[in-house]
Amino acid sequence: MGLRFTVLSSGSTGNATVVSSSAATVLIDAGLSGKKIESLMQEREVSGSELDAIFVTHEHSDHIKGLGAFARKYSLPVYANEKTWGAMNKHVGELPDEQRKVLPTGGVMELFDLRIESYAISHDAEEPVGYCFRSDGTKLTLATDLGYVSDKVMSQLLESDVLVLEANHDINMLRMGRYPWNIKRRILGDMGHLSNEAAGDTLCRLVSEGRTKRVYLAHLSQEHNLMDLAKLTVNTVLEDNGVFYQKHEFALCDTYADRPTPWDLVKA
Repeated sequence: MGLRFTVLSSGSTGNATVVSSSAATVLIDAGLSGKKIESLMQEREVSGSELDAIFVTHEHSDHIKGLGAFARKYSLPVYANEKTWGAMNKHVGELPDEQRKVLPTGGVMELFDLRIESYAISHDAEEPVGYCFRSDGTKLTLATDLGYVSDKVMSQLLESDVLVLEANHDINMLRMGRYPWNIKRRILGDMGHLSNEAAGDTLCRLVSEGRTKRVYLAHLSQEHNLMDLAKLTVNTVLEDNGVFYQKHEFALCDTYADRPTPWDLVKA
């Protein structure tokens, strides 16, 4: 079967994604209430009882809000690096030792036929990570909550069949918005979030190399972005850099804060 996934929710109000192979199903982040996560999963006909594990990118509340309750209810192992565990312990509540699993940054593990690799990203958390998932010759990469795409991060994004990539804000909307300047500076900085323009710059290489077939623009700001604007900006950056493609070759896809994306089957 390869891989399939659904982004249950993406944005500042909460983030969660389900990734499934032939033999394993995992949840990445649990940034909504446990009840809401279950409701979103039900829309995609998957249950918490079908999950094998939860993987955490970092400790911010929009990524771990329902983690403790959800993990306890279904007795799920939770994987995060040591610094993330240290930062989120007080928010997660009590979990048995057997559910607390450490996957070091840069670590690789096999869960049945699903290969999971974490990689370091730049964000204002203790030790934030992204994840690559591989199965049956296919690769899915999740890359959100990162201030910029370093060469090391780019090396993880390369050869992804499908990519979930942050396009958090339109720079002008953010600068003109109501946030205080210190918050704006944080978002715009190297430890903040990717802008639409930065997402476009990142995709120039990936699209031209031809392996990546779909990119889901994710973690859009409700205050400082619109999906149509994000897509327009990314397309403009690609064209300005001489990267042209046909719709049957490559697609930009939506994510939502209030509903899950359709299941996407990742093919090599």
